[in-house]
Amino acid sequence: MAGTGRLRSMLSARTVARQVFLLQVAIVVLLVVAAMVALVLQSRSDSEREARSRSLAVAQAFASAPGIEEALASPDPSKVLQPRAERARNLSEVSFIVVMTPEGVRYTHPNPDQIGRNYIGTIGPAVAGGVVRETVTGTLGPSIRAVVPVVGEDGDVIALVAAGVTVDEVSGAAEDQLPLLFGTAAGTLALTAGGTALVSRRLMRQTHGLGPAEITRMYEHHDAVLHAVREGVLILDGDRRLVLANDEARRLLDLPADTQGRTARELGVDPDMTLLLDSGRTAADEVHVAGDRLLAVNQRPTDRNGGPSGTVVTLRDTTELRALAGRADIARERLRLLYDAGVRIGTTLDVVRTAEELAEFAVPRFADYVTVDLADPVIGGDEPTGGDADMRRVAYRGVREDSPLYSVGKLISFVSSTPQATGFGSGKVVMEADMGALSGWQHQDPDRARRLLAHGIHSMIAAPLRARGVVLGVATFWRAEQPEPFEQDDCSLAEELVARAAVSIDNARRYTREHTMAVTLQRSLLPRALPEQTAVEVAHRYLPAHAGAGGVGGVGGDWFDVIPLPGARVALVVGDVVGHGLHAAATMGRLRTAVHNFSNLDLPPDELLWHLDELVTRIDQDEEAGDDADTVVPVTGATCLYAIYDPTSRICTLARAGHLGPVLVGPDGTAEFPHVPGGPPLGLGGLPFETAELELAEGSTLVLYTDGLVEARGHDIDEGLDLLRRTVARAGRTPEEICRAVLESVLPRHPGDDVAVLVARTRVLDAHRTAAWEVPSDPSAVAPVRAAATRTLEEWGLEEEVFTTELILSELVTNAIRYGVDPVRVRLIRDRALICEVSDGSSTAPHLRRAALSDEGGRGLFLVAQLAERWGTRYTADGGKIIWAEQPLPGGKARGSGR
Repeated sequence: MAGTGRLRSMLSARTVARQVFLLQVAIVVLLVVAAMVALVLQSRSDSEREARSRSLAVAQAFASAPGIEEALASPDPSKVLQPRAERARNLSEVSFIVVMTPEGVRYTHPNPDQIGRNYIGTIGPAVAGGVVRETVTGTLGPSIRAVVPVVGEDGDVIALVAAGVTVDEVSGAAEDQLPLLFGTAAGTLALTAGGTALVSRRLMRQTHGLGPAEITRMYEHHDAVLHAVREGVLILDGDRRLVLANDEARRLLDLPADTQGRTARELGVDPDMTLLLDSGRTAADEVHVAGDRLLAVNQRPTDRNGGPSGTVVTLRDTTELRALAGRADIARERLRLLYDAGVRIGTTLDVVRTAEELAEFAVPRFADYVTVDLADPVIGGDEPTGGDADMRRVAYRGVREDSPLYSVGKLISFVSSTPQATGFGSGKVVMEADMGALSGWQHQDPDRARRLLAHGIHSMIAAPLRARGVVLGVATFWRAEQPEPFEQDDCSLAEELVARAAVSIDNARRYTREHTMAVTLQRSLLPRALPEQTAVEVAHRYLPAHAGAGGVGGVGGDWFDVIPLPGARVALVVGDVVGHGLHAAATMGRLRTAVHNFSNLDLPPDELLWHLDELVTRIDQDEEAGDDADTVVPVTGATCLYAIYDPTSRICTLARAGHLGPVLVGPDGTAEFPHVPGGPPLGLGGLPFETAELELAEGSTLVLYTDGLVEARGHDIDEGLDLLRRTVARAGRTPEEICRAVLESVLPRHPGDDVAVLVARTRVLDAHRTAAWEVPSDPSAVAPVRAAATRTLEEWGLEEEVFTTELILSELVTNAIRYGVDPVRVRLIRDRALICEVSDGSSTAPHLRRAALSDEGGRGLFLVAQLAERWGTRYTADGGKIIWAEQPLPGGKARGSGR
């Protein structure tokens, strides 16, 4: 009872607690009413949604129930379906189930009087096989209903079923929940009111029921504290008159005792301070002068929360802190300078560019002019040798371009009295705070020294670029526009700044050396001159990636080759070893040698790539087995495109292992990417390769390339391929012109990978430079073949080769007839050499051996090997073989040429 009385007393008083209580109760009432309305609406919405789902489910279930089709086919469908529909309606708790004809005539209805009448509602979509869901006012009143088709065995709609629930039943379900909702709302309101009363009672306790005396005493305490703090406080009213000034404010502003009531203009403080106080504007840590003090001033209005108009001002003496902050700002700025230098200097692995970045960064943040001089060997990637101070200027940056300083590229021999020579020799920073004193630096070039002083340059610091104990050069910082000379602290900063740049320059130097070695190795492994052959006219380019371009840029493992093959054919090869540096270049050399060896076996492209794949797998296994524990050798991944072109048949056979396909340019200038089945990259092992055969028109051009040509960071590889196709799509250009156009238009500005391009224009061997005969499987046919060959050679003007050719043909044709399988064919080709080919259907290849004195045979191939310059065997796609032999022509050149 006592608690209830206190609560009643609290609520009857004109207190903040009472206002808070009433406000909270009003808010809760509004929230409860809103929640009830939302719940009722949600309940009704849920009921309607449930009614729609139920009506559709009932209609579909009844339409697909067993026996519905037989009932519809009965003489009196209503008699059969009406009891079923009513039983289903009662069980499913829907208001009606109506079965009707496709025209809408009812078979069933809860009201039997409605049977035979037309259905009220939409049935068109259901007749078409769909579903109708709607709210319609029918014979039972407004209802939520669904109409579905009954589909016969032939797939036609033979009837319709409608099921629904009346809106009154839905509303009734929602209204049944109202008592529960009202009960819940009442309970919530009561509970909230009780909680609000407890909060209000606690608020009353927090104010302690203070009266005037207690408030006065509290003010006196606050006043005592106000005058005891070490921060000045001023309070001005709306008329800008001083209402209160504590002791610290009087001391800082030197205010007299009778200042209370004066306006801001009458206080006699600094004009800037007077202007601030009189304006009443908001200020945050503004610095103002008061005598010999620096004050941090804050000013805020006092009427923000309903208080009286005016401002409150706080004053803080920052004289000593300002001095400390100044030194801290300088240190912070220098740390920021060094941090930015670490980010902006050394972004590439290029010696000259790194030196330029140092010069660009330091102007004008640290100096007005910066020059960087490096020992000549450093630029080439080597360490400086000797103790002389000869350096080449590699970077210059200044606020003006007309300074008398040495230009970039000049080789400078610094005399011993200059700071540059002293710093280069000692490895320590040397400063000339006053260059006008002419302490010896002017002996380098007296005339230039006078012009430097006339230009305004008055102070310099020479900082040696030292890394790993080796001085690489000197960076010189000059001041002209900044009047302050360099100080000792600036020497420390210059030393730190240059030390960071020196590490980057040394890294770039070492990378340049490795890059140069790799390029030298790469170029020594690439073909220096392409072999002579008449099948194609070729042009080629190889470009190593620029040193430092793209992080791991530099020379890689790209290569190309043109390999003459027997039968006037030629092999075109382009490949790429994954990675960069010496390892990639050395691996490229191994693969290129392997391709040459495999091509000497005259293998088809797919078989050659299979052998090459095995070799790469074996290389990886050998390197993994032989590696030291601390050495990690990358896996040798590689790609390759191998093509064989035959100028007699104009057939080009290609296969590729993970490499990009070639571009084929027709004689009319149309360019396309022919379909060449893509095999896996070399080194995966065990996977097959496929070939493609292209019949090329005379004058067609094949463009083979590596991915460095079309891949770049700025665009997708498909864009690069499309640009390449459009660049080469032009008729009448030579391979050399195509190479030049590709590099000018397609090559990225800063390629991150090396690039190899091989352009080959096809030729066709003239028909009068070949001769072929079918040979019957009879030893007596050898003589006619020899006679025909003799006539052909005489027509070609090769009478000197008749005797040798007859011997070679006799042995090869006799072997084919004796040991081979029909058909046997002979072909002579006059190219850069005279080529004799004898083919048969057998895949058994002959072997060269030296016959004993007592042997009757076995000397044929030995004789052929002695008479011919080269001979060998290659296999055909139909399972046969070709044995060929080449004889050099007089003078080493073919008479005539291909078209």
